[in-house]
Amino acid sequence: MNNDFKDKYYKEGQISISHKGIGRVTLKENGEVVEIEHNFLRTALHGDSVLIFLHPKKKNDPQTGEVRQIKRRSKKGFAGILEYEDGIYFLIPSDLRMYADIIIPKEKLNGAQIGQKIFVSIIEWTDQKKSPIGEVTEVLGAPNEHNVEMRSIALEKGFSEIFDEGVLKEAERLKEIGITEKEISKRRDMRGTLTFTIDPYDAKDFDDAISFKEIKDGLYEIGIHIADVSHYVREGSILDKEAYRRGTSVYLVDRTIPMLPEVLSNDLCSLKPDVERLTFSIIFEIDKNGKILKEWIDKTVIKSNKRFSYEEAQKSIENKDGIFHKELDILNKIAKKIAKERFKNGAIVLDQEEVKFELDKDGIPIKVFTKKRLDTHRMIEEYMLLANRRIAERMSRKKKGGNNIFLYRIHDTPNKEKMQDLAFFLKKLGYKVSLKNGVIPSEEINSLINKLEGNPLRDMVHTAIIRTMAKAIYSVKNIGHYGLAFKYYTHFTSPIRRYPDIVVHRILESEINNKLITNNKFQKYQEISLETSGREKEAAEAERASIKYKQVEYMSSRIGDIFEGTITGVTEWGLYIEERETKCEGMAQLRNLKSDFYDFDRKHMRIIGKKTHKKYTLGDKVKFKVIKADMNKKTIDYDIIEK
Repeated sequence: MNNDFKDKYYKEGQISISHKGIGRVTLKENGEVVEIEHNFLRTALHGDSVLIFLHPKKKNDPQTGEVRQIKRRSKKGFAGILEYEDGIYFLIPSDLRMYADIIIPKEKLNGAQIGQKIFVSIIEWTDQKKSPIGEVTEVLGAPNEHNVEMRSIALEKGFSEIFDEGVLKEAERLKEIGITEKEISKRRDMRGTLTFTIDPYDAKDFDDAISFKEIKDGLYEIGIHIADVSHYVREGSILDKEAYRRGTSVYLVDRTIPMLPEVLSNDLCSLKPDVERLTFSIIFEIDKNGKILKEWIDKTVIKSNKRFSYEEAQKSIENKDGIFHKELDILNKIAKKIAKERFKNGAIVLDQEEVKFELDKDGIPIKVFTKKRLDTHRMIEEYMLLANRRIAERMSRKKKGGNNIFLYRIHDTPNKEKMQDLAFFLKKLGYKVSLKNGVIPSEEINSLINKLEGNPLRDMVHTAIIRTMAKAIYSVKNIGHYGLAFKYYTHFTSPIRRYPDIVVHRILESEINNKLITNNKFQKYQEISLETSGREKEAAEAERASIKYKQVEYMSSRIGDIFEGTITGVTEWGLYIEERETKCEGMAQLRNLKSDFYDFDRKHMRIIGKKTHKKYTLGDKVKFKVIKADMNKKTIDYDIIEK
C-alpha cells in the first residue's frame, strides 16, 4: 500500500456510538465526522480510538467509513444486571451505547447471582457477529442502591477507590519519613510570609496556596505555591505508575476518587494550615495594575496561616472587618485587572454554574441546586492561569545547547462548520453574530454571554458555545490555547489531582537545575499527553454520569409535581426541557400533546400545531409535569402543561 493512498483513505479518530448502534468518528486531524454503519463497527465501542478506512464519497451524502483497527479501548468493562435465559448467563449493560449483550460462562460468574448489578470485563471479542465473552470481576450489589450505582459509574471509566497494598505501603512509608530538616534547608523559606488557601468548603486536598506581602504602597509580592508532589512521587516508582494509570482524580456527586492515596492527597502533600509543607513556587513582584516587574521560580517550604472556603473569603472581602480583608481585597482587585487584560486579548468567558446535591444519609438527593461563581472563584482561577502561563512561557524559550521539550495544555481553534452551525443556532434564538474567517470573534461571544446574565437561555447558549469549541488536551507540540488566548499554556497548579502537572514539575525542576532533557524523551512525553488526555475525558464523563443519575433519582420522587423550565432541544419526536433550578433535563414527547397534532419545523427549531398553529420554539419557557423517571436508562419524561 503506497503512502499517498494510506494518507488519503486511512484516518484516526475517536468513535461515539448512538443508542441505535451507529458510529460517528471525529477525525483527529481536522475534526470532521465520519459515519460508521453498525455492520462496519467491527467491535469498536463508544469512546475508543480507532483507525478507519474512508468509503468513496457520494455527492450530497455524508462521508462514511469502516473501522479497521482499534488503537485504544476507552472502556475497561461494563456494569449491568446479570440475567439468565435458555441456559445462558449474560449481562444487560447499563450503558445503552453497548450494542451487544455479554455472555458470561458459568465458571466466570465468580459468585454473582441473577438480578445483581455486576461489573464485567470482556475477555474475548474478535467477531462482531458473535456475542462478546466476559468475566465477572466485581459483584456490586442490588441495582439502584446509591453506593452500587456510584461504584459502577466509576468502574465503567476505569477508576477505583481501592489502591493496591504495595501502593498504600509506599505512601505510608513516605508519611513516616515526613518533612526533614535536611530537605527544608535546601529550599527557599517562605514560612514567615502570610499564606492562605481558598478552596471549596468540602475540599480535603489543597494543591495551591497564595502568599501576599506589601513591598511598598502599590507594589506587592504575590506567590503561587503548589504542592511539591514530585518530591514524593518519584519517576518509575510504584506510586508513579499508579498515578499515571489513574491520570486524574475523579469528583462524583458524593465522593472523590483520588489519584494518590489519601495519606498523600489529604495529608502529606495537602497544604493544610499551621503545618510545614514542601512546595514548588512562582513568586511575582507585581504592581496594583497587574503589571509584573520581577518573578522567580523555586522549590520552597511554606506554612499556611489560614484555610478559607470560597464563601468565607468572599465574606471577608465584602466585610471590611473580615480576617485578612485588606490582603484579599488587593489580591481581588489585581486579579480583575489581569482578567480584563486577558479578555481584551481575546479570551472567551467560560464561566458555568455547577450542579450540586444535598444528599440524605442513604445518598438520596433531597435538594439539587446550582452553585454560583463568586469573585473569589475567579480570583483564584486568575492567579492559577497566570502561574500556568508564565511557567509555559519560560519553558518555551530555546535552551542553549538543549531543547525545549515540554508538556503543554493546548486548545485548537474551532471547526469552521461547527461555528457556522453555532451562528445558525444563535440566529434562531434571535441573536445575530458575525463570522470572521469562519469564526465568531471572541468579543462577540463574550458580549452575548454577558448580555444573557440572569436569562434562562444563558446556560443553554453557553453549553452550545462549549460544544462548538475543540477540546483542550495535553501535547508536546504547542499550538497555543484558543479559549484563554494564550500563546503558551500548561498545567502546573494541581499535581495532587492531575498527573500531567507532576510531569511538568519534573521537567521544570530539571530546567532550573540546568539538567538538559534529551530528545529521546519526546516520544515518552507525547504518550503521556495522549494517555492523560484520554483519562481526563473519561473522568469528566464519569462525573457527568453521576450528576445525571442523581438528577433522575431526584425527579423519580417527584412524579406528578409541576415545574418551570426552558426548551433546550427540539426534535421530530419531542421537546427537551431543562428545569430552571435543578437543571434536570427531560423529554416531553409530542404524542402526549393532546390539544393538537404538531409538525416539526427543523429550519426554525420549533414545532407548530396543525389546527391551532401554536408554536413551541427552542428557548421558550414552559410549565411541565414529571410523569416518569427511568433509573436504568437514566431518562426523565415530562408532560407540557398546555395553556
